[in-house]
Amino acid sequence: MATFTKIVQISRAVNNVTKLFTNLVLSQNINSVRSSMFIQSCKINVYAMQKWFKLFRMPTLQCGLIHTTSKRNDLMEFFDDPKNWDKDKVRVGRSWRKDELRLKSNEELHKLWYVLLKERNMLLTMEEIYKQEHKYFPNPERIDKVEDSMANLESVVRERNRAYYMLETGTTGERPVSLRYSPLGLRYRYRLRQYSRPKHANSEWHKTHKFGYGGYAVSKFLRLYREKLWNEKRKSRNRQINRVATLMRIFPNLDMEAVKEQYPLADIEKVKKLRKTDGHFVRD
Repeated sequence: MATFTKIVQISRAVNNVTKLFTNLVLSQNINSVRSSMFIQSCKINVYAMQKWFKLFRMPTLQCGLIHTTSKRNDLMEFFDDPKNWDKDKVRVGRSWRKDELRLKSNEELHKLWYVLLKERNMLLTMEEIYKQEHKYFPNPERIDKVEDSMANLESVVRERNRAYYMLETGTTGERPVSLRYSPLGLRYRYRLRQYSRPKHANSEWHKTHKFGYGGYAVSKFLRLYREKLWNEKRKSRNRQINRVATLMRIFPNLDMEAVKEQYPLADIEKVKKLRKTDGHFVRD
């Protein structure tokens, strides 16, 4: 009750101060003596209010300056600069590297992601317009550079998330993955996640996720599929062997370490024994 009466007294003092100030503004025929008396009484009341505020420690409002930049929401942001229209070539830079992105903060990476996303949307829009006009889209590799930068940025963010979760919880923090087999017998990585219903009661999950395989048709498909993969690998190895043999026939002083690095499927020692590697020169 005592605090309530003190608050009422403070409010009355505030009202008195406001009345005194209004009287000072509105009254024009007042003499200087009375005005000085009013000003002194106002100062006394203000000092009393300050003492009451310190005594009660009433909360004060704090405000800060708000700075807003101009917003651009028109559809021209989906298009390239008009200066680049109908040009055969546009000068652009390279993509962002992982080493450069690792030096940036999380806030800068967040801003850069939306800049790249906006740039990709613009490039895809311009590519579609050039297709409709049956014209050549200048520097189509710009889309690849933007996508490469976004992939590098995402990998850097994943690295930081893994490091954070490993320090805090001892785990990577990513969704667990298990190897499953499709109805055709092909193995793939299935990302696990939580469901509101258990597996045996979730009929919708069983409709879209079917694991396991069996039957003669599936086994025949797997046999033919493995044969196809083996033939592709064999053809690729033979192409590399023929390429290495041709290089050794034309250039006898090859750097074999560089050849092994560029053609890893070719057996260099076996290729040296082939007759197609012998050129029109005499070996030492």
